[in-house]
Amino acid sequence: MSPTFDLIVFDWDGTLMDSTAHITHSIQAACRDLDLPIPPRERASHVIGLGLIDAMRVVCPGLAESRYQDMVHAYRGHYLGGDETIELFDGVSQGLAALEDAGYLLAVATGKSRVGLDRAMAATGTARHFLATRTVDECFSKPHPQMLHDLTGQLGVSAQRTLMVGDTSHDLQMALNAATHGVGVSYGAHSEAELRSCRPLEIFHAFNDLQQWLIQLRS
Repeated sequence: MSPTFDLIVFDWDGTLMDSTAHITHSIQAACRDLDLPIPPRERASHVIGLGLIDAMRVVCPGLAESRYQDMVHAYRGHYLGGDETIELFDGVSQGLAALEDAGYLLAVATGKSRVGLDRAMAATGTARHFLATRTVDECFSKPHPQMLHDLTGQLGVSAQRTLMVGDTSHDLQMALNAATHGVGVSYGAHSEAELRSCRPLEIFHAFNDLQQWLIQLRS
């Protein structure tokens, strides 16, 4: 029997927005600025989806807490001052509208800051699609379930009728912790093997494939 969902919760970076490379390079540049070991691409990209302080603890474990604040400050300087283009993945803009038209409630749960998410939504014109959003400024970092608990509570949807969509194991582990369902997208930060370790219902290789699957569930 096919699952039935009312609420679709999307991660942002690496799921809706094509920002993985820019985040990874900004983390590496921040470490270089502070004379810290520069993490390889795999380690720097693995922390995408976590809150910034938690991410920096994983990238450079064992530092004094004040150094993690320095890392965040340096990271933000590169991320906001670099040549980043805020660009959605192919099919996202049209896909979100199609999912709304199909009757889904849409929300966002992200490791971005509130300022960062609002900035990205304004630049992409996507804010109108989402009934509610949660960032790491309001909630514990993924994979803690608070973001999903808050969103399902605010929108009055049960966990069993909620689907989390993300590109990292942090997203999918959060779904497991919140007792919601989860699906992965393979075009973001984590490998397909990492995503499968969190037992998603499906893994999609393009946003259009995810959209079509969700619409078929409503038909």
